[in-house]
Amino acid sequence: MISRIVGIVLIGLTGGLHAQDARSGTLVVVNKRANTVNLIDLATHEIRATLPTGNGPHEVVASSDGRMAVVTDYGSGGAGGHTLTVIDVAGARVARTIDLGRYTRPHGIQFLSGDSLVVVSSESTHFVVVVRPSDGQVVRALTTGHPGSHMVAATGDGALAFTGNMGDATVSKIDVSTGALLADFDVPTQPEAITVTADGEEVWVGSNAEGTVNVVNTETGEVTRAAEGFGWPYRILITPDHRTVLVPDLRQNQLLFIDRETHRQLHVMDTPGGPQGITLSRDARSAFLSLSQRDEVIVIDLVTREVVDRIPTGSGPDGVAHSMVRVATR
Repeated sequence: MISRIVGIVLIGLTGGLHAQDARSGTLVVVNKRANTVNLIDLATHEIRATLPTGNGPHEVVASSDGRMAVVTDYGSGGAGGHTLTVIDVAGARVARTIDLGRYTRPHGIQFLSGDSLVVVSSESTHFVVVVRPSDGQVVRALTTGHPGSHMVAATGDGALAFTGNMGDATVSKIDVSTGALLADFDVPTQPEAITVTADGEEVWVGSNAEGTVNVVNTETGEVTRAAEGFGWPYRILITPDHRTVLVPDLRQNQLLFIDRETHRQLHVMDTPGGPQGITLSRDARSAFLSLSQRDEVIVIDLVTREVVDRIPTGSGPDGVAHSMVRVATR
């Protein structure tokens, strides 16, 4: 009896600790239809600030210390964006707007190791640019060699970047420091969602046209089908322990959990409302998933695979990022 009671208590404690980071700090949410960013206090759900961005913001990434977030202003309709909006999270202000010049349609973005630089795809120019957010300097431009480089993923050490090139169904492997195009991999049509393991050995990439998720061995170039039956595999996220892959399906309103090693489907979760941007809490125990049609972000416990919270946002939430920094009281 005692052991059973202890077990119940431990399960309760684990559940309570599990979502702890998901209730702390600030959620940074891009509102695509409103051209704004919300800074939301996770403890209270209060929108502490609504800040302007450039036209058509899509993606956002936060530095590891959570003090800075950077938004890609992709543009809307025929008007291609050409800026990044840098957010001072604690100060709840736009720190600067970076003009990328000819590198238009910025979309995918990731901080490189050390957090002084971000790598950003420029979909309309066949380039990826490395930018220093602290002063807005474009440090170098890296050619992908292919059209429609929509998203970008970098290895844990920041040495390599990979782009899914939607225009000709390829993935580019690029040396970030030299700009050398190291390899091209043929993949199924319209590769949009993309991520890479920290060691750079596997690239996971979605195919919008075929509704599949595929894995590229970056040494051999072999492409293996990991999952199929998607309406639109919008994004791909690998948990830090490299055990689980999360794929929101925008058209079928689902979130899929896939075993990274075996490619076995672990769980399918209904997420009605247009699931789009996804990120992890800082302790990697919860996921934040934006629902673009419901103007909210749901919080998902990755152990129980249940929605544990719902957070109202602005209009058309897409990219999301988590910071443990709280917005300063004014």
